[in-house]
Amino acid sequence: MPEELQIVLAREAMRRAAATLAEQAELLAFEMEEGTLLDRGGPDALRLFASIVRATNADTLGPVGHA
Repeated sequence: MPEELQIVLAREAMRRAAATLAEQAELLAFEMEEGTLLDRGGPDALRLFASIVRATNADTLGPVGHA
Protein backbone atom coordinates (compact mmCIF):
# COMPACT_ATOMS: atom_id res chain seq x y z
CA MET A 1 0.00 0.00 0.00
CA PRO A 2 1.45 3.39 -0.94
CA GLU A 3 2.61 5.59 1.94
CA GLU A 4 0.21 8.41 1.02
CA LEU A 5 -2.75 6.03 1.22
CA GLN A 6 -1.53 4.72 4.58
CA ILE A 7 -1.40 8.28 5.90
CA VAL A 8 -4.90 9.04 4.64
CA LEU A 9 -6.26 5.86 6.23
CA ALA A 10 -4.46 6.54 9.51
CA ARG A 11 -5.84 10.08 9.66
CA GLU A 12 -9.35 8.85 8.99
CA ALA A 13 -8.98 6.21 11.70
CA MET A 14 -7.81 8.87 14.15
CA ARG A 15 -10.68 11.17 13.18
CA ARG A 16 -13.21 8.40 13.72
CA ALA A 17 -11.63 7.40 17.03
CA ALA A 18 -11.80 11.01 18.24
CA ALA A 19 -15.43 11.27 17.15
CA THR A 20 -16.24 8.04 18.99
CA LEU A 21 -14.53 9.27 22.17
CA ALA A 22 -16.43 12.56 22.04
CA GLU A 23 -19.75 10.80 21.43
CA GLN A 24 -19.14 8.40 24.33
CA ALA A 25 -18.28 11.30 26.65
CA GLU A 26 -21.51 13.07 25.67
CA LEU A 27 -23.52 9.88 26.23
CA LEU A 28 -21.97 9.34 29.67
CA ALA A 29 -22.75 12.94 30.62
CA PHE A 30 -26.37 12.48 29.53
CA GLU A 31 -26.68 9.21 31.46
CA MET A 32 -25.34 10.91 34.60
CA GLU A 33 -27.81 13.77 34.23
CA GLU A 34 -30.69 11.35 33.76
CA GLY A 35 -29.65 9.43 36.89
CA THR A 36 -28.85 6.21 35.06
CA LEU A 37 -25.22 6.43 36.20
CA LEU A 38 -23.96 7.78 39.50
CA ASP A 39 -23.04 11.45 39.09
CA ARG A 40 -19.81 12.41 40.83
CA GLY A 41 -19.50 15.78 39.11
CA GLY A 42 -18.64 14.24 35.76
CA PRO A 43 -21.06 15.61 33.13
CA ASP A 44 -19.33 18.98 32.80
CA ALA A 45 -15.89 17.36 32.76
CA LEU A 46 -17.02 14.88 30.10
CA ARG A 47 -18.46 17.66 27.92
CA LEU A 48 -15.22 19.60 28.28
CA PHE A 49 -13.27 16.48 27.28
CA ALA A 50 -15.56 15.95 24.27
CA SER A 51 -15.09 19.56 23.18
CA ILE A 52 -11.32 19.33 23.50
CA VAL A 53 -11.20 16.10 21.49
CA ARG A 54 -13.34 17.61 18.74
CA ALA A 55 -11.46 20.90 18.62
CA THR A 56 -8.02 19.33 18.69
CA ASN A 57 -8.77 16.85 15.95
CA ALA A 58 -10.69 19.24 13.73
CA ASP A 59 -7.61 21.45 13.48
CA THR A 60 -4.93 18.80 13.09
CA LEU A 61 -6.44 16.08 10.95
CA GLY A 62 -8.79 17.73 8.50
CA PRO A 63 -11.09 15.84 6.15
CA VAL A 64 -10.00 12.69 4.36
CA GLY A 65 -8.53 13.23 0.93
CA HIS A 66 -6.99 16.57 1.84
CA ALA A 67 -3.71 15.37 3.33
